[in-house]
Amino acid sequence: MPEDLVACPECDLLQRIPSLQPGGTACCPRCGRKLATCKPGSLERTTALAVAASIAFLFANVEPLMGLSVAGRESSTTIAGGAWQMWMQGEKITALLIALFAVIAPALEIGFLLAILISVRRPPAPRWVGTLLRWVEIAGSWSMAEVMLLGILVSLVKIAALARVVPGVGIFAVGGLILLLAAMSSSFDPREAWSRVRWVNGEWPQRVLPSGGADAAEAGR
Repeated sequence: MPEDLVACPECDLLQRIPSLQPGGTACCPRCGRKLATCKPGSLERTTALAVAASIAFLFANVEPLMGLSVAGRESSTTIAGGAWQMWMQGEKITALLIALFAVIAPALEIGFLLAILISVRRPPAPRWVGTLLRWVEIAGSWSMAEVMLLGILVSLVKIAALARVVPGVGIFAVGGLILLLAAMSSSFDPREAWSRVRWVNGEWPQRVLPSGGADAAEAGR
C-alpha cells in the first residue's frame, strides 16, 4: 500500500504515514499531534449526514424559529427574516453578520461537501475537487449556527416574562442542523477524498489506477 508524505501542522516534521487499520490513528513522533485517522465508510456516512443536514438547513430557514404573542398581537420570523428586519431597522452590520454566520457559511459548507462527495464516487475526481476541499474547511470555520441558537435561547429566557413564546419548527431544525454539522465534520476523512483527485499532470491517483494501468506503467519503464 502506498504511504502518504505529510508535514506535521504543529512542528513541521516531514514524515510518512503508513497504511492504517480501520479505526487506527497516526501521531507525530516528535510532538504527538494527531496526523491521520482511518475512518471506514467515511464517504458514505458523510454523504448521508450531508443530505440530512441540507434538509435540516432548508427547514431551519423556511420555518419560523418562534412565535411571540403579547397584548393580543402575534409575530413570528425565520433566520433570514430576522436578518432582514435588523437591516431595515438600521442594524446593517449585525444583519450581515447573522446572514454570513448562520445562513451563507453553513449553506456553502454543506454545498461544497456534497459536491466533493458526489465527485469522488467515481475516481479519478477532477482537480477542482481539491479547491473545494480547501474551501469547505474555510466555510466550516465561519459557520456559527450554534452561536445563533445560543443567542435565541438567551433571548427566550429574557422575554418569557413579557410575552408568550411558542417555539417553532425552525428552532428544532437549527438544533438538528448543529448536531448534523458536527457529525458531518467528524465523519469526513479528507485524506480519502484527496487520494481520489486527479493529479496536476493528468495522472491517475495511485490507488485508483485503471485496469492494467500498473502493468502498463511498469512496462513503460
